[in-house]
Amino acid sequence: MANRNNGKIINEEAGHTGGEATSKKHDKEFYEDMGQKDEEKRNNNRGS
Repeated sequence: MANRNNGKIINEEAGHTGGEATSKKHDKEFYEDMGQKDEEKRNNNRGS
């Protein structure tokens, strides 16, 4: 059952639930693309 505080889902559980929903919607390629974009952004921020 959901961890609830005064009838509200706690942040940790909301994040977990959202992550599960996202993983059901998207395939491996989606996560690879996200990782590539993140890596490019970090490299640009470092000036590389």
